[in-house]
Amino acid sequence: MMAGQSHYTPPMPEFDDAPSVLIVVAPYYKDIADDLLAGARRTLEAAGATHETIEVPGALEIPTAISIAHRTAEFDGFVALGCVIRGETSHYDTVCNDSSRGLTMLGLSGACIGNGILTVENYDQAAVRAGEQDKGGGAAAAALHLVALSRKWRNTPKGIGFKPKG
Repeated sequence: MMAGQSHYTPPMPEFDDAPSVLIVVAPYYKDIADDLLAGARRTLEAAGATHETIEVPGALEIPTAISIAHRTAEFDGFVALGCVIRGETSHYDTVCNDSSRGLTMLGLSGACIGNGILTVENYDQAAVRAGEQDKGGGAAAAALHLVALSRKWRNTPKGIGFKPKG
């Protein structure tokens, strides 16, 4: 980060009813995943959220697991955690783009998802993002902000575009 540059982080939402969050983690790089998971759990617990964690083989399976849970389970939000490190082939681009696209499509369909899938050039970058930068906690915070928005607007009547006279 450049000297003097700062990033704004909105205050964490508060909940009357504890949100339930599913963390989906791909522990391909186990130590990185463990750091991401620790950060996500800390953030969720500090907000009073309950959480469950499942593991999937890789980053490409994360959107599918979230989609299944979104359709069949009662979670308010989701946290996607994993790490993709650039290798020697174009597989990196496929995994990064397709996992991100899958999460985006789920989000646009109403799932409240915090994306904590790291996409980095090397292991050292991943270790910094998972550790001192707490990207797992950031992903959990993002999910909680979306849950708060979802709850804010969930009972707003939409109508059908017109109102009959009388």
